[in-house]
Amino acid sequence: MNLITPSAPAPSAIGQPMVVNCIAYRNDGSRIGDMDLDAISDALKEPDTFVWVGLHEPDEALLLKLQQEFGLHDLAIEDAHAAHQRTKLETYGDSLFLVVQTAQLIEGHLEFGETHLFLGPRYLVSIRHGASLSYAPARRTCEHTPTLLALGPSYALYGVLDFIVDNLLPIVRDFREELQQLEQDIFSDTFKRSTVRRLYDMQRDLMTLRLAVAPLQDIISQLVRLHPNLIPDELRAYFRDVYDHVFRVNESISAMREMLTAAINVNLSLVTFGQNEVMKKLAGWAAMLAAPTLLTSWYGMNFTHMPELSQPWAYPAIIVIVASVVGGIFLLLKRAKWL
Repeated sequence: MNLITPSAPAPSAIGQPMVVNCIAYRNDGSRIGDMDLDAISDALKEPDTFVWVGLHEPDEALLLKLQQEFGLHDLAIEDAHAAHQRTKLETYGDSLFLVVQTAQLIEGHLEFGETHLFLGPRYLVSIRHGASLSYAPARRTCEHTPTLLALGPSYALYGVLDFIVDNLLPIVRDFREELQQLEQDIFSDTFKRSTVRRLYDMQRDLMTLRLAVAPLQDIISQLVRLHPNLIPDELRAYFRDVYDHVFRVNESISAMREMLTAAINVNLSLVTFGQNEVMKKLAGWAAMLAAPTLLTSWYGMNFTHMPELSQPWAYPAIIVIVASVVGGIFLLLKRAKWL
């Protein structure tokens, strides 16, 4: 087969950094080798081969080249070039077009990307946009199980989807660990705006992540039940496993969002409780100061006929009365735990 180069990367892969891999496989799952994009149509003429192409943010010219080689649908190519698509699965003749959202936690911030997948009877094309890990580990895993890769490009599709979903669980786990680190600030009586802001940001990121992951359940369910011309029965159990992983991710996201909501409410409740305690103490001390102020202002009205003012016991008497009233108020507030 003269279209396959040696084990070194093809010239097109070197000249175009957008081309990550372009590899041909035999129907027994063994790897033939790297190949040039121009040789794809020739490779597909061979009855015992299929092709797996990996791209990263390709331009329009490269997508048109793939369209010519694989005979891809115009609408699917348009979506793949525009990016920013919703998670979906569309059927075009004997091929499938999938859009899957991806996510990466970069320096504490959740970044989102998307992957477009073209699946045909003899090919799989993966196109990465935005925040996404390389699918080289998924490719190596598939190549290490040639008996399953012999089932065709649908097993490669399973490897990519499983890799995407498995990389979502650590994100939720990292959020949970960060929440545990924030617990000391959450249960603090002192209000910290930065803590509440971070909790809100985490909740917003998880909401966006859930919107990206939830539709994936329906897509995997379709791959489990439908498309018999592309998904052999031997692989449906593997796609069910991916479905279970997606379900776990959704459940983890829902649980984490509830924990974050509870953490925000607890923090605000504790801050409000602490402020109420301070206000009660301030009100108690204000009541004790109000009593002597009332009594002394009574005798500061400068009326002419106030008989007790001329008595020698008037001054010590008013001191005793003020001390008694203030002491009584203090005991009452102390018993009511306001002080």
